[in-house]
Amino acid sequence: MTARAARATEAARTARATEAARVNGTAGRPRAGAAARVLAAAQAVAAVVVLARLARGRRRLPPLAAPVPDTSPGSGPAAWIGRDGSPGGGSPEISVVIPARDEERRLGPCLRAVLADPAVTEVIVVDDESSDGTARLAAAYGATVMRGCPLPDGWVGKQWALHQGLRRARGEIVVTLDADTRPCPGLFGALAAALADHDLVSAGPRFVCDGLAEQALHASFLATLVYRFGPIGPPAPPPPHRVVANGQCLAFRREAMRRADGFARVRGHMTDDVALARTLAADGWRVGFLDAGGLLEVDMHESAAEVWREWGRSLPLRDVTRPAWQAADLAVVWLAAALPALRLAAGRPTRLDLALLAVRVLLTAALRRSYARPGAGVALSFLLDPATAVRLTQATLRPVRTWRSRAYHPGRPYLPGRRDRADRAVPAAFADAVRCGARPAPPARNAAR
Repeated sequence: MTARAARATEAARTARATEAARVNGTAGRPRAGAAARVLAAAQAVAAVVVLARLARGRRRLPPLAAPVPDTSPGSGPAAWIGRDGSPGGGSPEISVVIPARDEERRLGPCLRAVLADPAVTEVIVVDDESSDGTARLAAAYGATVMRGCPLPDGWVGKQWALHQGLRRARGEIVVTLDADTRPCPGLFGALAAALADHDLVSAGPRFVCDGLAEQALHASFLATLVYRFGPIGPPAPPPPHRVVANGQCLAFRREAMRRADGFARVRGHMTDDVALARTLAADGWRVGFLDAGGLLEVDMHESAAEVWREWGRSLPLRDVTRPAWQAADLAVVWLAAALPALRLAAGRPTRLDLALLAVRVLLTAALRRSYARPGAGVALSFLLDPATAVRLTQATLRPVRTWRSRAYHPGRPYLPGRRDRADRAVPAAFADAVRCGARPAPPARNAAR
């Protein structure tokens, strides 16, 4: 056979194959390879994981609610009963500790709300070497201002401030608040009542997000937390290495936390709240992460850029999560949230992608309750899921360890409940805190109590 005849024969065979493909409807459709099948199987596993976690929301613990005052004859003004009839609320002394570093612009609304609550016995603002008027503002409102000592080596600033504030607190119950929180009446009584069933209570707030872009990006980040850990208020506690908490509002018994030496044990962690909760859970503490959206609001950020920079920095939980779990969590976010949105944008979603997008829409409806003024940003947040996945991956691979003009050295890997020789220096730190912290006379508002 001549070369020309061979080429003609091959061309005819190719033409017949093309015609057959056209007839069968497979022309231009790439043959699924092994990689595509593996990706599809991995996405299916991620979908099952997400659905299982979301299903826990049907049996969540009830949200925190303000205790109902007992108006029966003979009851004192500070006597409260919970909605279930159990004692709780305003009877125990409650100390509120607020760590503050350069918080002059945000601290005022928090202090106004805390100082107006009759359940609170004392308010302590730990001024963490602020360069602005934080201390003056706190004193003007009537809070007890504690001058923080210089930051020791190996400590992150917030833990050091809380560590000092705990030593100053006198109340049976201590509530720690961030300066950007906005407590509502009844929060502190509800937290005190919740400590009847828990040793550490973390409150999930309602977020204040102004602007379409800020709200959309924030809601996208929030959705990744639900995909990785499920809704807050799980009926059964997760294993210690999967416990999460919100350090913007924590409540615990003062003496129990002193004995546990909690803040010192997580002194080097940037993700301090989750590190504390996991360490104490490993010790056997009952840790509760409860919905407090009706009693607490938080205005965390001022722009979408700040959400991207600051919340995106902490949400990977890199310094409190083992590498295998970090990889698994990122895989869930990419496969169950980012990939469906990317394929939808490309106009080639699979049936599983469409199912996952439907789940995401349902989650979006639930997330509206997490915002003080939900708008179109929450509804459109799924469009930013690919960008959120990129930010979480970036922060996991290249973590940032700076905060409020301070740079911190890389922390140790998280191990629940670990103590080491450095903890022996803690009693000396207590003494330093007592000597360094100023002890002004109590303001008239606190002295009256």
